[in-house]
Amino acid sequence: MQFITTVDAKHFHTEIPAKPMGKYAHFITIRVTESYPLFQTDGELNKARIRAGIQHKETISRLAMFKRKQSTPERLTGRELLRNYQIGDWEKCDYNVDFSKTTPDCVLYGFAIGDAGSEKSKVVVDTAYSITSFDDSHQNFTLNAPFENGTMSRQGVVTSRINSQDHILPQVFFPSIITLKDPTEAGFLYVFNNILRTRHYGAQTTRTGRVRNELIGVVFADGEIVSNLRWTQKIYDLMKHKGQIEMAEPLNEDDVLVAAQDAISQLLNQEYIPHTDFIGDSLTPLLTEVKAITSDETRLKAMLVQANTESMAYAQKHIIKSAEKGKKSSKKTATTVTESN
Repeated sequence: MQFITTVDAKHFHTEIPAKPMGKYAHFITIRVTESYPLFQTDGELNKARIRAGIQHKETISRLAMFKRKQSTPERLTGRELLRNYQIGDWEKCDYNVDFSKTTPDCVLYGFAIGDAGSEKSKVVVDTAYSITSFDDSHQNFTLNAPFENGTMSRQGVVTSRINSQDHILPQVFFPSIITLKDPTEAGFLYVFNNILRTRHYGAQTTRTGRVRNELIGVVFADGEIVSNLRWTQKIYDLMKHKGQIEMAEPLNEDDVLVAAQDAISQLLNQEYIPHTDFIGDSLTPLLTEVKAITSDETRLKAMLVQANTESMAYAQKHIIKSAEKGKKSSKKTATTVTESN
């Protein structure tokens, strides 16, 4: 079943292969904070001290958005859609508890459930870094929990429910490349749709975390391309050269998107692998076609059904049978040990 016409079919497999076959789809994305999200570990915002740019060699601290902070919300978006349209083994699949092993989520994003089996993720996401420095990208807020009358005291007693927390500011930009290995057309659209739909990232216990994904390109290649860090550093160089990075000022989004597009194009020109790029004007027809599919309930459901059919076929061949063989092997080993004793 063909869903899109703007991409040559040679970039897709007709079924999900068992072994790496050297086809890669890279989603070139800028993640833009639109509220005050938290990307943290042990109560502190994640950050890394690294070089500012490729040419600008001074060291700065940057906010870090770890890979699981990116992939988990996106795969949960896909799982929600599968449940909504009741596609596949959605009732059996309990995230991080009991995976069904057969859904597009399980097959494309992977799972690990101890002795019951595992599947390596075909969606590769690496840590993303803020373009601006840590000092210019966060703010400390005092948090309180007042009584119902809106005050912090009642009957002469002042509550101690006061705390402080660092939050990431709105309009902080995280360049991020999401890679899908050996895609089928339906699998490509499934991951693409998850990226476009996901709106919240970071600590799920908060009411903040709004993040928008601006897709600036899709690159098909026979290998991996530039890292998030190097792309971020190149963007920093281009914007710094134009005087577009000022202390304590949010970046202009239009300037960021232009610099991001120029930076990825320049870096791709330095690659040693064949690649087909949908960036700038060439991305528009693809994005239009994908949005037409994902915004139409009938076409969206057809895509999800196809993705589920492919994942179930893969699971039957390469996951469930392997698990059954492993169980039989374990039983034989246990029997041999018992007999020898």
